[in-house]
Amino acid sequence: MINRTIIICAALIFTCLVSVAAAAQKSGGAATSASLKWSDILKQKADWYASDEAVRIACNVLLYQRETGGWPKNIDMAKVLTEAERASLVRQKQETDSTIDNGATYTQLVYLARVYTARKIEGHRQAFERGLDYLLKAQYANGGWPQYYPLRKGYYTHITFNDDAMINVMRLLRDVAQKKSSYLFVDETRRSLAERAVERGIELILKTQIVVDGKRTIWDAQYDEVTLKPAAARRFEPTALVSRESVSIVRFLMQIKQPGPQVIEAIEAAVNWFEKTKLSGIRWVERADPSKPQGFERVVVKDPNAGPLWARFYEMGTNRPIFVGRDAVIKYDVMEIEAERRNGYGWYSEEPAELLNEDYPAWRKKLER
Repeated sequence: MINRTIIICAALIFTCLVSVAAAAQKSGGAATSASLKWSDILKQKADWYASDEAVRIACNVLLYQRETGGWPKNIDMAKVLTEAERASLVRQKQETDSTIDNGATYTQLVYLARVYTARKIEGHRQAFERGLDYLLKAQYANGGWPQYYPLRKGYYTHITFNDDAMINVMRLLRDVAQKKSSYLFVDETRRSLAERAVERGIELILKTQIVVDGKRTIWDAQYDEVTLKPAAARRFEPTALVSRESVSIVRFLMQIKQPGPQVIEAIEAAVNWFEKTKLSGIRWVERADPSKPQGFERVVVKDPNAGPLWARFYEMGTNRPIFVGRDAVIKYDVMEIEAERRNGYGWYSEEPAELLNEDYPAWRKKLER
């Protein structure tokens, strides 16, 4: 029996190819281009999503979509595919590598929604619905999302704030629930489910804010999906107070239209923590170094005029910045970990400064109206 998803893909591929061929004939040349990278796919002007090139890439997106409804990660889905590559992707549809890590799945859904809204191609809507259903199904009953679904053994089952995975899923679902312009086509049943999923996600966020000595602080990057206790991931990602992801969590909470006392308390506590833990007098710089695999060396330099910085990880209980290499040994000086990890990971961030100086004052002003 021929799989229904494959039939839909085949029909949409044909539609895409006809559209692209027509555009090429009209312009007197090729209508496709490999210059646009997937990492820039959501940065285009609004009218671009109605273009034949946008349709071509949406056709790719459907090919990469798994039977689960989700997508794998770290793939440039904007590149021009050969017939052999398309056939290979159809054969891979039963793979169970769907994830929300590294921008996967929610990015594809935002993109498909924009192209469907612009061109109204039915296959795009159906693919979006399957992807949305995937996210709703992947959510744990406690409100969190794992990194992979279907579940994989290991830290992949943990509730994942790391790299903003869960927060970006919740942003998409919130936009669906609030009937943002790109999602007006979503049916009321799915819209209601998205709204409830966001509510459960917020409940989970409030439960997992780490309390130290009776005071709320910020969040860890991962949590055990059963106990809701902070959990480690890769060897260089220990349990810790994590600054960058916590900025995204606070920003999400600040966008709640009528925040209750718990949400307000969570925001205020996190902002206070960021104020107390900022680092001054240092800069995190990147120097060219051809001897290193990355071609550069990252180091900390003293500078009394430098703006505030925050470490990626802080030790719970002491608020000391911590750094970990592949040996999983906690160090208190970033220069003590191996060059490969020091240069290949974001150990410091300036993002909390914008949260404190711009986002928080604007939120307080709106709250006091």
